[in-house]
Amino acid sequence: MTRTKRGYAARRRRTKVRSFVSSFRGAHSRLTRTISQQEIRAMDSAHRDRGRQKRNFRRLWITRINAVIREKGVSYSYSTFIHDLYKRQLFLNRKILAQIAISNKNSIYMIYNEILKKLVDWKESAGII
Repeated sequence: MTRTKRGYAARRRRTKVRSFVSSFRGAHSRLTRTISQQEIRAMDSAHRDRGRQKRNFRRLWITRINAVIREKGVSYSYSTFIHDLYKRQLFLNRKILAQIAISNKNSIYMIYNEILKKLVDWKESAGII
């Protein structure tokens, strides 16, 4: 059986990994074993933090919406606002609502007032008030 020299394939594989970790500091970008360990660690962190980033953005949007809503009415909260939106079948996601809340508060107030007006009309028609 003839002798196989593995130099080229191994070098090509290591070069590909080295290009990924080239911005890392110290031995993490120079030594082959630590390079492979750091690549695994970086990929694991990236996978974990993709889900964490989604959670963090959702929390940020909720905080922004809640802050704008509580400015207008103290007794009105984020949870009741979202509940009333769904009851009125106004399906605006939290990202869009947060952008509206930051850029144009009057639009949020218009949505808020429309919901309250429909809520009062509904209570009057049901004979609750």
